[in-house]
Amino acid sequence: MRERPILFKGPMVRAILAGTKTQTRRIVKWRDLAAGLNLGFTGLQVYSYAPGLYTLESRSRDGWESRSGPTRCPYGQPGDRLWVRETWARNQVMPLEHRAPGEFIYGAELNESGLRRYAATWKPSIHMPRVACRLMLEVTSVRVERLIAISETDAQAEGCDPWEDLAGAQDVTVRERLHGYRRAYQHLWGQLHGADSWRANPWVWVIEFRVLASANDETGGRNGHAA
Repeated sequence: MRERPILFKGPMVRAILAGTKTQTRRIVKWRDLAAGLNLGFTGLQVYSYAPGLYTLESRSRDGWESRSGPTRCPYGQPGDRLWVRETWARNQVMPLEHRAPGEFIYGAELNESGLRRYAATWKPSIHMPRVACRLMLEVTSVRVERLIAISETDAQAEGCDPWEDLAGAQDVTVRERLHGYRRAYQHLWGQLHGADSWRANPWVWVIEFRVLASANDETGGRNGHAA
């Protein structure tokens, strides 16, 4: 069992805490076999020839050929743990009305106005030390797929609200109502990766996880906040 950090923004942290987010998708960075290889070729398929190792393959007259080098998921394999990095601050630097029990406070606990009001106090998630972690996840499955292969059920497991809740029911088409979670995830992905990123349809790691009871001494932390 290995332990690795993973970054989440405030809304996704809240979804994890609420129990509505049990998946995350991250772009695969394939190892190249040759310079200029077109990894967007539509005939490519993912092949796992050893636990935790994946390649892209295409069919030729002589059988299947590798189109990428063996690539390992940087977020681990089932049974590994991910400690969540999020926006944070040391409790003692916050105004009294926003202090919480414990040594640390987390941006996901405040609304947007609170975050803006104390912007100079917050530390970005990338700089969160392990000791400040309050959320520990256990990886339950890992797979590789194209981004737009996401189903309505999986989009809901990404912690999204349905699109009609985000856009307003009066502005939602019948198709968007039928695929409301998927449409909402498309919008979220565009916010994170840019307007054209959905159309690019990259290969993504699909990491499913469960929340462990706490990020305590047993798993390497000292903060002891319940997850």
